[in-house]
Amino acid sequence: ADYTTRFIDDTPALFTFRRRRDRATRLLHYIADVSVNGNDEVTNRPAPARPAAPAGLDAPAGPPPEGSRDRLKQLGARGFADWMRQQTRLLVTDTTMRDGHQSLLATRMRTFDMVEAAPAYAHAMADLLSVECWGGATFDVAMRFLNECPWDRLRRLREKMPNLMLQMLLRGANGVGYTTYPDNVVREFTLRAADSGIDVFRVFDSLNWVENMRVGMDAVLESGALLEASICYTGDMLDADRPKYDLDYYVAMARGLKAAGTHILGLKDMAGVLKPQAARLLVRTLREETGLPVHLHTHDTSGISAATILAAAEAGVDAVDAAIDSFSGLTSQPNLGSIVAALRGTERDTGLDAAAIRRFSDYWEAVRGAYAAFESDLRFGASEVYLHEMPGGQFTNLREQARSLGLDGRWHEVARAYAEVNEMFGDIVKVTPSSKVVGDMALTMVSSGYSRRDVEDPGAEISFPGSVVSFFRGELGQPHGGFPAALQRKILKGEAPFTERPGARMAALDLAATREEAQKAAHRQISDEEFCSYLMYPKVFAGFAAFRRENGPVDVLPTPVFFYGMRPGDEVSVDIDPGKTLHIRLLALSDTDDQGLVRVFFELNGQPRTVRVANRSTKAKIPPRPKADAANPDHVAAPMPGLISTVAVEAGQKVKAGDVLLTIEAMKMETAIHAERDGVVATITAPVGTQVDAKDLI
Repeated sequence: ADYTTRFIDDTPALFTFRRRRDRATRLLHYIADVSVNGNDEVTNRPAPARPAAPAGLDAPAGPPPEGSRDRLKQLGARGFADWMRQQTRLLVTDTTMRDGHQSLLATRMRTFDMVEAAPAYAHAMADLLSVECWGGATFDVAMRFLNECPWDRLRRLREKMPNLMLQMLLRGANGVGYTTYPDNVVREFTLRAADSGIDVFRVFDSLNWVENMRVGMDAVLESGALLEASICYTGDMLDADRPKYDLDYYVAMARGLKAAGTHILGLKDMAGVLKPQAARLLVRTLREETGLPVHLHTHDTSGISAATILAAAEAGVDAVDAAIDSFSGLTSQPNLGSIVAALRGTERDTGLDAAAIRRFSDYWEAVRGAYAAFESDLRFGASEVYLHEMPGGQFTNLREQARSLGLDGRWHEVARAYAEVNEMFGDIVKVTPSSKVVGDMALTMVSSGYSRRDVEDPGAEISFPGSVVSFFRGELGQPHGGFPAALQRKILKGEAPFTERPGARMAALDLAATREEAQKAAHRQISDEEFCSYLMYPKVFAGFAAFRRENGPVDVLPTPVFFYGMRPGDEVSVDIDPGKTLHIRLLALSDTDDQGLVRVFFELNGQPRTVRVANRSTKAKIPPRPKADAANPDHVAAPMPGLISTVAVEAGQKVKAGDVLLTIEAMKMETAIHAERDGVVATITAPVGTQVDAKDLI
């Protein structure tokens, strides 16, 4: 009986409210917006006929069988590499979840579809060497276009596939970006990736400069993960007319990578130009000269790369990359199921279950249907790849860039220009980001009508892309054989290039100060993983954080809903947390009102909910009211729809926390809006008599 009416006044903690996550409301708003306006990613692209969500793969109850990750834990990185050398069976990495969709669908596969398959992978594909599922272009695309966190993808796949090694692609000094980062940034990112679940790091340099790979390689070795330092294959090793990249070149680089401590030697044929006869000689020689296990990666752009895989297998290659059948071929990797079948019963038998592969192929085929908007129009293998030597991962993206510039009918001109640019630039290794340099210049030449003579003419004024200037300045490193001197002078216009390792010229980044910047960009405290996202892509991360604040965790939505929204009568169940499911049904959409708004009527867990979204295809007769920015503490938002009945302050007036600012009347009930902190009223956007909606700036 000690309580009095002053208990509320004397207990300020009663008024410390936890900020509502309100994920359901934000997700409903996103679904409503996409249902009315479409998703910018698929606008003006051919859409599939209302794609259905694919059926998930059933995984047996209980823990999965022992797999490659368990063996890595038992043997350690060096011991695991020795084990690889002792195997007679051909080891296989499945690339479907990374390079497969990057090469076929412009990197647009969502975490949702990967996680659905992951438990079944753990049980039915335990004999895989690894699952490539992270790094490369997937990192920035996840935030930039799919509005999801790449680290969350890694974390969820790690949880669902605890027995399998997860593999990523690391661009050496370029991290997972398109520029050179300070050494401590590359180290910080690499250690964090290992700590978050990556077991195998495929590390390469876009110009095959071992010195530029060392920071990333050393960080992998420090982490205890498996290091697969890679040689990028280019040109034609057996062509006497192109002696720049001959067998001696590759052997010398392999020795350099072994000396730097790699556990596995990667052979990265990013364009798919390694021919079977060259593969036999190169694989056999590299294994003999280094004693390291060799892991071959190739693309099937030519249509015959499976022959290269089989030839390499005959020569003793220890591991190869392949994609599940329905995500194989063309600019992706060769067909996994077919390789398994071809080697069945031989000494190089992979040991993989052909029936399981077919089940996964059926699943991925259904998944692929939801991404029809991102399919390239490539329908056949192209020997043209031996002309332009374009990486498979770049092919679909460059075609999309050409389409956006109005060059979709001139693709073969772009391909020929790509080959010309490569020759002008000194026949360089072409893989991200050096391939982007060549692609940017090729598009510039075709769109601007420049000929090779124009580009090389010292007196002709040419507007070079920024990536080309950066390349010739030496910001990506030094190409084998150096830069073409005359062209370099023209592009740099007298500026002196630098010749040392780019990272060596860069001061270490102040990580503590940068973390404060990242938290300001996110308007909240961030995790170590999110900080690494900011280190790689500050603007992209800030944009992603803003989208997530407004729309919630859209990565939990099924892919058809994410891209195409819902129609009246559609129902979907969304798991936003373990054991917490939202049952959403879209009931109806209203006509567009005078404010340009459409009311979208939902049923959420059996309760009616209405969301109003702007119809961006129509012009409102009444201008819409501005919305408050939830991340801006200076903004005061209307808590509910209603009429402003009184305004107790005026612009320029000083107020203290708790002072009444105005009142809103709704359903004959008045609600007072109080100042949450001391301040000065800058502007009143909702005078008496204004009809406001929830979240309107007042």
